[in-house]
Amino acid sequence: MTTVSDRIQALAPSATLAMSQKSNELKAQGVDVINLSVGEPDFNTPDHVKQAAHEAIDANFSFYTPVPGYMSLRQAVCAKLKNENGLDFTPDQIVVGNGAKHALCNVIMALVNPGDEVVIPTPAWVSYVQMVNLAGGENVLVPATLDTCFKISPEQLEAAITPKTKLVILCSPSNPTGSVYSRDELQALVQVIARHEGVMVVADEIYEHINYVGRHESMAQFAEIKDRVIIINGVSKAYAMTGWRIGYIAAPLWVAKAVVKLQGQYTSGASSIAQKAAEAAYAGPQDCVEDMRKAFERRRDLIVGLMKEIPGVNVNVPDGAFYLFPEVSSFFGKRCGDTVINDANDLAMFLLLEGHVATVSGDAFCCPGYLRLSYATSDETLVEAARRIKETLAKLK
Repeated sequence: MTTVSDRIQALAPSATLAMSQKSNELKAQGVDVINLSVGEPDFNTPDHVKQAAHEAIDANFSFYTPVPGYMSLRQAVCAKLKNENGLDFTPDQIVVGNGAKHALCNVIMALVNPGDEVVIPTPAWVSYVQMVNLAGGENVLVPATLDTCFKISPEQLEAAITPKTKLVILCSPSNPTGSVYSRDELQALVQVIARHEGVMVVADEIYEHINYVGRHESMAQFAEIKDRVIIINGVSKAYAMTGWRIGYIAAPLWVAKAVVKLQGQYTSGASSIAQKAAEAAYAGPQDCVEDMRKAFERRRDLIVGLMKEIPGVNVNVPDGAFYLFPEVSSFFGKRCGDTVINDANDLAMFLLLEGHVATVSGDAFCCPGYLRLSYATSDETLVEAARRIKETLAKLK
């Protein structure tokens, strides 16, 4: 009898995609489901970006692309990093992938050997742990809670690093919590990392532009560790281009070369048309980015206010991204009819089946006792979702 490989059997499916799929299945059956499980802007791709794609098609950009991406796109990324972040990179340090998820997986597969440790602050995006597992690495989870706005301390980071540590992954603004590390907070973590010469940093900055507290602060800005930082970013969130599948790394040259080597055998270059669209996103007007950021901030304020009105739900005010990560353990042990809520998985399913609102359990983000809600949807939808959640949770006794 044939079977799939051990690595695939050990790999967990994406909880966010699974909940979104369950939501879509119910919708197909005629159930009016509000999907707050998916991390995707509800805006359309800006017109000037779509126009660039049309022009690329007409200009016959239909052939294989260079493995690291078109030079013009990599130059546009370098210009963005210089102008927005004050960071100096050359095009040969940029590798374009099929989305930021692909770019991140490339880095982990290129750097992590079996037995290497990867330090991951939690709550953490669902794919970090699974990517490390796929590479044969060991996850070292560093927990943070609502009380610290889901940010770890330098002391926690120091305690987590061992001689086996290869990477530290830091996501700011954060998925799933929306937490944003300040410059001072990053500097304190940098001082720890600087003492451990073999440790690299993966800075997941895909939510960079969805920031409600001012200028984005990058781990790569600190001279002490700049040559050990790998930035992960892309166009999906800031420019509402999730389906275009363009992300990139900005990395030390030796890392970039390793990723090009891997990608050359694995997927080759990213879509020609999508790359030209991404180039237009970076090189064109940025008003659209700010307009979307303002809308997300308004929605953040709306959903935080609504959730604070629900007894038993404990929330903070996230500083970025478009997620709320409420603490909901007060509902554990309660029941509605034959349904007993033992954990956040049960609660998320109860909200979906009883209230017709799709959320994601905090367990998927290595943080039991919480739910993740995406507020990347209209104000009217958020008001209705909050109403359903409040009424559904009130049924638990």
